[in-house]
Amino acid sequence: MSDLSKGSQSSNSFTLAEIASHIGGEVSGDAQHKISSMGTLASADASQLSFLSNPKYTSELKTSKAGAVILAQAQADEYKGNAIIHSNPYVGFALASQLLDSTPSQSAGISVNASISQSASIGKNVSIEAGAVIGKNVVIGDGCQIGAGVYIGENARLGNDCIIRANVTIYHGVVLGNEVSVHSGTVIGADGFGYANNKGTWIKIPQTGAVQIGDGTEVGANSCIDRGALDDTQIGKNCIIDNMVQIGHNCIIGDHSCICGSTGIAGSVTIGKHVIIAGGVGINGHITICDNVQVTGFSMVTKNITESGVYSSGMPAVPTREWQKNTVKLRSIDKLYERVKILEQQQSSSEA
Repeated sequence: MSDLSKGSQSSNSFTLAEIASHIGGEVSGDAQHKISSMGTLASADASQLSFLSNPKYTSELKTSKAGAVILAQAQADEYKGNAIIHSNPYVGFALASQLLDSTPSQSAGISVNASISQSASIGKNVSIEAGAVIGKNVVIGDGCQIGAGVYIGENARLGNDCIIRANVTIYHGVVLGNEVSVHSGTVIGADGFGYANNKGTWIKIPQTGAVQIGDGTEVGANSCIDRGALDDTQIGKNCIIDNMVQIGHNCIIGDHSCICGSTGIAGSVTIGKHVIIAGGVGINGHITICDNVQVTGFSMVTKNITESGVYSSGMPAVPTREWQKNTVKLRSIDKLYERVKILEQQQSSSEA
């Protein structure tokens, strides 16, 4: 990719030649055509760039008014408009979207309404908005953006260029790598769910570990990553964690893994690299999932997964009347099993 940076030109517009250079593509058509934003094939106008990666939307290509479209070579051969040819149009779309991103960024500077401990270390070009509270001995690296109402507890450390959105809570001792992004409402480093039962009374186990999160990982809104009971909870680099995900104490999640929304992961789970956990999945504690596994939505993982592949257990939705009929049949499965056993025994006796 090129060294173009967002907003390097007035009004944040770029020529197709510049965009193609940035995303590693090749222009077909007017290389000097100016693009200022992204749009869908159906809605984009002449100032916008679109893309085609899903064959489902191929029909929209013929009528699209987009200024240019990111395409694979096979589609580009049949397209008459401006195009950027890319080996992976969806990756090209992601890279172009970063270049044309219009999301407001905080200006460097520290609000007079932020509360910052005198022992905290704040790097260069850091933005800290009103209402943020920075605790004792916190270290914040260069270029970080700390949103309004953020709390960062004692001895926490943030690497360079982290983005912490409004109202995030980062407990004591948490360590974030470089370029970690955390969205609003998320809590990192709350106590893990550790209790011992003594004759019906719950006794709390102090959670004295912390949380470590690797470079380039993004955590969605309203998620919870619990601190370890003794050792640290560990999230690898370049992981993507969706909204409303629960990660229990002492979990280890490998690099480049994806955890989708509303998934609940119990304590002491080890998840390998390049694992994709779909939405609404439940994972029992103290199990291991190896590298390169995909778990489909609403599955329940109750034991180790030791071979890469796709795993499922959730029941897909069917019309209610069909579901009711199937439920009645499932209730009779024990009786059916016993009848089959008897028939098999009778068959074996007759053959003897």
